[in-house]
Amino acid sequence: MRTLLLAATAALALSLPLSAQEEPKGAPAPSEIVAAAPAADWMAIPAEDLLVMTLAPDAEGKPRQVVIQLIPAPFSQGWVHNIRLFARSGWYDGISVNRVQDNYVTQWGDPNYDNPEATGEPKPLPQGLKVMEERDYTLNDPDPEFQRIRDAFIERARQRAEIAARNAEREASAREASRAGRPTIAMPSPLPGLALMQKDAYAEAAGFVAGWPIGIARDAFWPTHCYGMVGVGRNYSPDTGSGAELYTVIGHAPRHLDRNIALVSRVIEGMEHLSSLPRGSGALGFYTAEEAAKRTPILSVRVASDLPASERPSFEYLSTTSATFAAYAEAIANRRDPFFIVPAGGADICNIRAPVRQVAASQ
Repeated sequence: MRTLLLAATAALALSLPLSAQEEPKGAPAPSEIVAAAPAADWMAIPAEDLLVMTLAPDAEGKPRQVVIQLIPAPFSQGWVHNIRLFARSGWYDGISVNRVQDNYVTQWGDPNYDNPEATGEPKPLPQGLKVMEERDYTLNDPDPEFQRIRDAFIERARQRAEIAARNAEREASAREASRAGRPTIAMPSPLPGLALMQKDAYAEAAGFVAGWPIGIARDAFWPTHCYGMVGVGRNYSPDTGSGAELYTVIGHAPRHLDRNIALVSRVIEGMEHLSSLPRGSGALGFYTAEEAAKRTPILSVRVASDLPASERPSFEYLSTTSATFAAYAEAIANRRDPFFIVPAGGADICNIRAPVRQVAASQ
């Protein structure tokens, strides 16, 4: 019996999944770096910049809530004004998700507004909406805010180049010391303020401003179409959209849309409720007339600052000019924690999402 028990135990040990193995020690994972961030590295998101969208309960009767963060100044502020106006006027209440295109976007709005499957009259738009121009998709020179951000990025790029050169020398020395059997010197942590700035397939470079991923050129900055970002649906140019139709990216980042559509916000909680909806079979993923039952009703959209304190969500994001974020971005670009074998040597801007966390509301 004892022999059988030992054999069974050995067989069980051999069949244990990878997750049950003892994790080897190594460099910290990005999640561990974020978990160790000091409180001072976390920045509060104003309640005025949060939208709470309540969807109809799911098929099992479970509630579905989505929290959306509006992009702060200086980006897309005309559309942000409109979105707050839509929310505060109750215009979004009773609209629905009308389009879900696989590996692309989920889109919501009035089913009778600019919808190929519309069957009725659209809801009247509220008064006081702003009309934006195509140049408002980007922040351009000679805007003073553009100049300030550009100068900051130029200085960060200079510092990063200096640090990269020093680190390359130290890594070469460390490799030589390792081969010679001499003690190696620990590599320094990235310096504060050196948030990721790198070459980019859709821009001259990419980086972060106040926690938001942006494309960078010599004369312009713009938000980027990463997973969970929210944009404004529009018709053919010169229409730039009002905010009555919104969409969020649910697939591989469609960066070709950058500078062609206004990006105004991002989903920071409840993304699973928008990314898992049934796909539409109509043109561009719109639900056909026969699929009307697949539309997910949106019960309400509220600006968080308008909610009672007991219902008001509170979130923080990790400052993208902090030393913690610089270490976090580097850890993603060059994974050295135990699971990984070969550091990638870089990361797409959309793979480095600024961490966001929910916190207890201040009393």
